[in-house]
Amino acid sequence: MIHFTEEQKMMQEMVRKLVKDKVAPRAAEIDETDEFPWDIAKVFGENGLLNLVLPEEYGGVNANNTTLCIVIEEIAKVSPACGLTVFTTQALLNVLVRGGNEEQKNRFFPKFASADKICAFVLTEPNSGSDAASIQTKAILDGDSYVFNGNKIFISTGEVSDFYLVFAMTRPGEGAKGMSAFIVEKGTPGFSFGKKENKMGLRGNPTVELIFEDARVPKENLLGEEGRGWKMLTEYGNLMRTWGAASTSLGIAEGALEYATGYARERIQFGKPIGSFQAIQFMLADMAILTEAARSLIYRASWMIDQGTESSGKIEPMVSMAKCFTTDTAMKVTTDAVQILGGYGYTKDYPLERMMRDAKGVQIFDGTNQIQRVIISRNLLGKF
Repeated sequence: MIHFTEEQKMMQEMVRKLVKDKVAPRAAEIDETDEFPWDIAKVFGENGLLNLVLPEEYGGVNANNTTLCIVIEEIAKVSPACGLTVFTTQALLNVLVRGGNEEQKNRFFPKFASADKICAFVLTEPNSGSDAASIQTKAILDGDSYVFNGNKIFISTGEVSDFYLVFAMTRPGEGAKGMSAFIVEKGTPGFSFGKKENKMGLRGNPTVELIFEDARVPKENLLGEEGRGWKMLTEYGNLMRTWGAASTSLGIAEGALEYATGYARERIQFGKPIGSFQAIQFMLADMAILTEAARSLIYRASWMIDQGTESSGKIEPMVSMAKCFTTDTAMKVTTDAVQILGGYGYTKDYPLERMMRDAKGVQIFDGTNQIQRVIISRNLLGKF
């Protein structure tokens, strides 16, 4: 049984209404134009959704993992692309809260008090996708700053962000032990943007290339100490999959199931609603079973995180199960929803083809489902 606090129920209702009033009318246009919705980002900021992880004394909500899942789920029912803006921004804040020192918190947190800042999570490179420990971007200490050189690709919320959580090698050649994490501000000399990807789904959230050419970042922007980047990535980053890809996919599946169910009640064929035919009933039943199972996995994993059990060794495979199962569920549910609508489902006049395209992307980002299965099996069998 999933139990939310009264505050979480209030947050859920607030976000649900906001999404219905502000996001839903724009969702199709955002996808069609592939332009970042600054108006929606402004609304998110005004309602505290860009500051969820920020401590209360700086104007934030100090939200726990479950609250983040609730918010992303509700937004993704209508527009996963808009939900990504919240996700990537909270990703940076989450790592800063958990891994930053007091000086960094005192320096950066006030900059977020205005609730209008957007952030990006920067890891993937042309030759480093699933093999994150093989990144080649270098950050070499030179006096009072680190000099960055390298390229990053597939960076969500790319050129629209104000701050970037960047993983780079401070000790090249040492693999994971040489990785460090930094906060890089937009406008840093030598830091620029390259290609913007023309994606199949999740359109409206720009996915771009980042280029570092002798970019100097103050050494005070190093999170923790040199070589701690991999630990931050695995300890903090992996847990974010619950309110990242997993909750996004849950929202997609719920939105598709709701739409297909409504259509099955109204669409008349052979003199009766198509929902009266067992073939459609069984499809909807299977979609509902998968969606409810996904919800249970996500919120069980999230509850474990909020209880502080992430160091027990049990949470890592649970998070991977939630990410893998829920994203596969979203793909299955949206595909079947398109089938229920038949030819209409295949057109852009209805939202389901967009939901199906979005679901495909979430199977890939935040750690592919193949990698999640590797994590799960290693926890079962031991690491060979």
